[in-house]
Amino acid sequence: MTRMHVDEIDTDEPLVRRLLAAQYPQWAQLPISRFPSAGTVNALYRLGTDMVVRLPLVEWGVGDVQREARWLQRIAPLLPVATPVLLAAGVPGEGYPCPWSVYRWLDGENAEPDRLADPGALARDLAGFITALHRITPDVGAMTFHSGPLSNRDKAVRECIGQLRGIVDTDAVTAAWEADLDSPVWTGAPMLVHGDLIPGNLLLTGGRLSAIIDWSAAVGDPACDLITAWFLFPADVRAEFRKLMAADDAIWARGRGFALSKAIIALPYYQESNPVMASNSRHAIDQVLLDHQGR
Repeated sequence: MTRMHVDEIDTDEPLVRRLLAAQYPQWAQLPISRFPSAGTVNALYRLGTDMVVRLPLVEWGVGDVQREARWLQRIAPLLPVATPVLLAAGVPGEGYPCPWSVYRWLDGENAEPDRLADPGALARDLAGFITALHRITPDVGAMTFHSGPLSNRDKAVRECIGQLRGIVDTDAVTAAWEADLDSPVWTGAPMLVHGDLIPGNLLLTGGRLSAIIDWSAAVGDPACDLITAWFLFPADVRAEFRKLMAADDAIWARGRGFALSKAIIALPYYQESNPVMASNSRHAIDQVLLDHQGR
């Protein structure tokens, strides 16, 4: 497989079996196979029929996995869709340097913008999930903050726009970024957010939302959870999603800015190593520009 990160940790099926044999021998003889995920932080290995082993590919991804395991136990019962269920927490060993974990397998297919059976129904599902999540009172003192205001991303976004000359319309992207960057900042209390509701973190069953994966369990501006509107939906469904979320002009513009910044930063990084991430990023950029043209 193509390496995505210069500091990426090598993993393979024999490593997973050695880790299991040393730490969870009751599972060591089950079938193991690499799952072809487009995820960027964890390697996934199917274990038997109903489990999955997650091994961080980079050491900086360990913290998110550990926070997910800790916080999902509390908030999962309050959400309308399934979330990852931790079965075992492994420790470094067998030459592998990071904590790793075994989770219950969640059935479903990743959402794909061009292959949604019923985009309107999915928009309603996502609006219900986000609303339920944002109603949960977070333990602000014990959780990480998600990114902060859009201005925190300005330097990285402009650097990445410079790397995309000839690949995207950099003048239009710059104008769109500056317009959304100028939106009023969030002044309310930090809310519990997922922070990365891109297509690869949404699982669908029969076209409907069935599970949300890859949590960081952070607090911050709720606008960051609106990014799915541009990563996933066409313009007409996006307008309906906005109504469902009761999003005013300020939060909608910030959500669009979060979506554009995520896509612009991801595209040059993953355009050679992760075609799915690159395609999703291009889609989001196109949809953001379409919104600004409509204005």
